[in-house]
Amino acid sequence: MKKIVSTLMIAALCLSAVTAKPSKKQKAIKIGVIQLVEHSALDANYKGFVDGLAEAGYVDGKNIKIDYQNAQGEQANCVTIAEKLINDRDDLIFAIATPAAQAVANLTQKTPILISSVTDPESAKLVKSNKLPGTNVTGTSDLTPCAAQMDLLKKLFPEAKTVGMLFCSSEQNSYFQIKIAEEACDKLGLKYVEATVSNSNEIQQVVQSLCGKVDVIYTPTDNMIAAGMSLVSQVATENKIPTIVGEEGMVKNGGLATYGVNYYELGKQTAKMAVEILEGRSKPADMPIQYLDKCNLSINEEIAKKLGITIPADL
Repeated sequence: MKKIVSTLMIAALCLSAVTAKPSKKQKAIKIGVIQLVEHSALDANYKGFVDGLAEAGYVDGKNIKIDYQNAQGEQANCVTIAEKLINDRDDLIFAIATPAAQAVANLTQKTPILISSVTDPESAKLVKSNKLPGTNVTGTSDLTPCAAQMDLLKKLFPEAKTVGMLFCSSEQNSYFQIKIAEEACDKLGLKYVEATVSNSNEIQQVVQSLCGKVDVIYTPTDNMIAAGMSLVSQVATENKIPTIVGEEGMVKNGGLATYGVNYYELGKQTAKMAVEILEGRSKPADMPIQYLDKCNLSINEEIAKKLGITIPADL
């Protein structure tokens, strides 16, 4: 009797498997990405984001579809790309750098937006406050330890008297960082001279204008200067002026040293926030802006040799 019942149950299961309708393929999650410009820091930020998603099981081309767009440093392109991503009805948008974030945040209050490589989202008017965004925007800040970078400058060049503050006049994040750096200079007894550029074509001329006026050049995590860092380094190094910069990628492209954030890890941290949003466990409005706990010391030994600088053993 038991054998007969078992046989009937197996037959029923087989019949149901044959007659059951195939389940619909789950729709891939769409993630739009808008990056301001190509340079090592922002590129690393994006790669960290993609790798972080993959580690959490969200793989591009399998269960998610990533639409990556680069504005090539043009604000007009940022707006055009932002419009495209919103019209495509992406499930989430990842905006890398402040102008890119502002472009997309100005056009939608519904689509969840994650930002990164933004120094102070609150002052950029992307969130109501960094502790409680209260909008459809949240993410990670790349605020670097500007004061610690000035301490590094002073340690490497104890005889330095004047610092050239090099940055782009249209980057709000740069002003924010420069203010912190200048306050640190005041405490360290250092004088400073501001030197701004409005476009990449001015970089060479502006750096040359600092020669003979400053002992060291400092530039924060400024996107325009970062993209043109090799030119900054060329002019500064030829004139025996060291550069203390905002992040590791700028060191690799010719800056002398920095004490700054790791943009790849920043991207991975942003990916963790994305997973929480995609899985419905959190909403941007309730997620505080996050920061990296650790910073890395980076020194370009090749540039140090060209400048004839001996790096202290304790560094």
